[in-house]
Amino acid sequence: MADSLDGLIRDAREKFHNLFGCEPEICCSAPGRVNLIGEHTDYNGGYVLPMAISLQTVVIGKKRDSDTIRVYTTSEDVDDPKLVEFVVPSESKHLSPGYPKWANYVKGVVTHFQGEPCAFDCVVATTVPIGGGLSSSASLEVAIYTFLEEITNGYSSKKDKALACQKAEHEFAKVPCGIMDQFVCSLGTAENALLIDCLSMECKLIPMIDTNVVVLVTNSNVKHQLAGSEYALRKENCEEAAKIMRKDCLRNATMAELNEKKNSMSSVVYRRARHVINEIERTIKASEFLAQGQYDRFGRLMVESHNSLRDDYEVSCAELDCLITAALEVKGVYGSRMTGAGFGGCTVTIVDKEAVDKVIENIKLKYRDRKSVV
Repeated sequence: MADSLDGLIRDAREKFHNLFGCEPEICCSAPGRVNLIGEHTDYNGGYVLPMAISLQTVVIGKKRDSDTIRVYTTSEDVDDPKLVEFVVPSESKHLSPGYPKWANYVKGVVTHFQGEPCAFDCVVATTVPIGGGLSSSASLEVAIYTFLEEITNGYSSKKDKALACQKAEHEFAKVPCGIMDQFVCSLGTAENALLIDCLSMECKLIPMIDTNVVVLVTNSNVKHQLAGSEYALRKENCEEAAKIMRKDCLRNATMAELNEKKNSMSSVVYRRARHVINEIERTIKASEFLAQGQYDRFGRLMVESHNSLRDDYEVSCAELDCLITAALEVKGVYGSRMTGAGFGGCTVTIVDKEAVDKVIENIKLKYRDRKSVV
């Protein structure tokens, strides 16, 4: 796997030539993302605070004179086959999800592309870890959509692009995700976090230009499946709580209102809603602290967020908890938490630049020791 964008493009170009016997004409990319705080709030109309990262998905290819689309992925972490072929959708020919599962994201984007779809060949390559909680799926969707824009000269606003990609994930990957991932992969910029109001869909850039502070992402290498029943079940729990409180979504509920209806819902539904309501408030405060450079206060909210995700939302796991404990043991760490949907994936840590090496060393030591006794 190439370890830089240039290397990724070079490898994808070579693979394209070997597969299709010609040179590609278009290259597009989209970043992965890490969510600093605001977990499982997007599908509840809340706030989230993600940022785009340097890990990228690249789509390289060209338009072809045919009625079929051919797509190859270089990723070793997805199901076979790696090369798929399907028809260009039309009023009489519709695409539907199937196998391999990774191709459903591509089919969904092609289906919901707002321009006129056409036949093409492409190679997809990525450095975003699959199932790592860094939005490999949204990165793929946005990269494919951008590629379609380029080969058809049919451009959408970044917001419309994000919404089309979200719809693709809902209908073809069967993941009831909120808008966060597709929005930040479309609208995120370097050296900024993006505060997203998932109800109004308004976004605000929060500068992150302090070179003395580092955002450290650590991969547990425990993979999650977002389409699994646990993710959908939590969304249903939130909808049930909102319905009991007669709210459109949990964004519009307060803790006082939740406590008033506590006896009208199960303890599980209550705890799920408690996490979301408090997490929305934490995210608003955290964005203010980040903008002001108050990293200690920001970090404390990160830890509160993780504890809530572990205890109330129950989406952490022993491996993630181990990584966070190891990070927080080191002086110079402001905060650490799981990031993404959970059940594995990554953690995100805000740390003083001078302490980064010590944090990495301690994480490696403690995680290796834990894995050796499991």
